[in-house]
Order: sequence, then C-alpha cells, then structure tokens
Amino acid sequence: MPEVSAADGARVTGTVLDRIVADRRERLAEDRVAVPESRFAELASTLPGQRVEFASRLREGRRGAPSGARLRLIAEIKRASPSKGLFDANLVAADQAREYALAGASGVSVLTEPSFFQGAIADLRDARIAFGDDLDRPALLRKDFIFDSYQVREAAANGADALLLIVMMLEPDALCDLIALAREEGLEPLIEVHDEAEVEAALAAGARVIGVNNRDLRTFAEDLGTTERLARLVPPEATLVAESAIKVASDATRMADAGAHAVLVGEALVTTGDIASKAHELLLLPEVRA
Repeated sequence: MPEVSAADGARVTGTVLDRIVADRRERLAEDRVAVPESRFAELASTLPGQRVEFASRLREGRRGAPSGARLRLIAEIKRASPSKGLFDANLVAADQAREYALAGASGVSVLTEPSFFQGAIADLRDARIAFGDDLDRPALLRKDFIFDSYQVREAAANGADALLLIVMMLEPDALCDLIALAREEGLEPLIEVHDEAEVEAALAAGARVIGVNNRDLRTFAEDLGTTERLARLVPPEATLVAESAIKVASDATRMADAGAHAVLVGEALVTTGDIASKAHELLLLPEVRA
C-alpha cells in the first residue's frame, strides 16, 4: 500500500480548504511526534465493543431508533465552523453522542479538526467509549480534512467506523490510495462531492458511500438542488448521503425525494434546544412530517 503524504495527497482548490489543509499539515507533523503510529495498535486494543458497518447502518438503521423513519440521520458533533462561527464551546462529545443515539441517529459524525471547528481526535475516542459494548450503537464517522495515511490509521485507532474523504481536495491517486487504506483498516469512506465531475471521480475511485455537500465551498452558498441534481448520477447500489443546508422537515423531505438514504446534520441539531424533537423531525417520522 503506497503511503500518501501531505505533499502529494492534497491539492490546491482556491477555497477555504486550502487554509484548513495548510494548518492541518503543520499539526500533522506535531501529531506524528506526539503519538507515533507505533502506538496505534495499543490505542485500538483498549477500545470497547466492535466496529459497525457504516453503509449497512445507514441503510438498515438501528433497532433502538424510532420506527417508521423515512431517512437515516448522521448527527454531527460540531462546536464551530469557518462560515458560521462558534456554536457551543462547552459541547461534551460523549454526552452529545449519547443524546444523538437516544434521539435515533444511525450515525454520529465527529469533527476532529481543531483550528477551524474546535474539534479533537479525543472527541472521537470519547464518543466510541461512551457507547461501550453496545452493538446497536450509531456508526462513528471521523469528519476531518484527510490527505495522509497517518490520519486514516489514527481514525481507526481511536474508534472510527468511517471517515470523510473530500474529492475536491485530493489528487486522484491519493483518493484511490486513501480509500484502499481505509478499507484495509476496517473503515468505509464517505466520499464527498460537490459537482458532476466529482461524482464521476468518486465512482471511478470505487466509492460505496457518496455524500453530496449542498454548500458551495467557494462562496458558502447553500443549495439543496445540488443533491437533487447529482443524485441522478449515483447508482442504486451506492449509499447516498445529503450534507449541509438541512434544517427542517421540508429540507429533509426534498433529500428523501431525491433518493438520499441519509442526511448529515450538524448546525440544526447543535443549536436546537430539543435534540430529540429536531432529530425526529429530520428523520421524517410519520407524526412529525411537514
């Protein structure tokens, strides 16, 4: 398996991704010293429970989730974002993960990027530990800006079931190598796309779970029509996730009508005063559909 380095994994995009990746490169050098890869096996050995199959959980859901849902929900642990600023500086990842599970989420996305989103790899580990040996737990997605093999192995060692790979920011060979490495580590990548060419690239690289980001990373404009347009290009055997701009039931309904199996939601859940009610709204449960 070829190693993917910061130098050849990421590419210039002309978007906010470039600033984030530059910062990530600096932190990655520090991380390699603080926690060398030789420690990953030990870290993994202390995790409770077993890995969850990401795509299956998104398609089949959890036994403990409310029945009758039209969509699966990936609920995001997110303290801040570059476009919206600070949401909740005091968010406790383990507590939030448990609350999302009780609300019926089939997946929990954990933002681990520290500078722009105020996340940490410890948040991912804490979320995994919070679920203990529960075989019906939500699948855990490491959401970060991943361009290096260290980050993939770090995700596996700290409890991820899946990780995010962004087509826009990765060289084609790096995308293929990172997908292969993730699967070698027992993780299934969520491959994020923004336009038709990126869908084609994702499928060519072997994507099984495709996330369509409804936010334009050049302008931060949000358009649910992005998923509606690109969903037609995603084959039925692939699992389709709609990301960003999903705030109310009518948004979720549009994504379900377009063919999404799941929606990934952060801001609407982090900022609501009632996670269970908002989650049930976005799951499109019969009694709360708009």
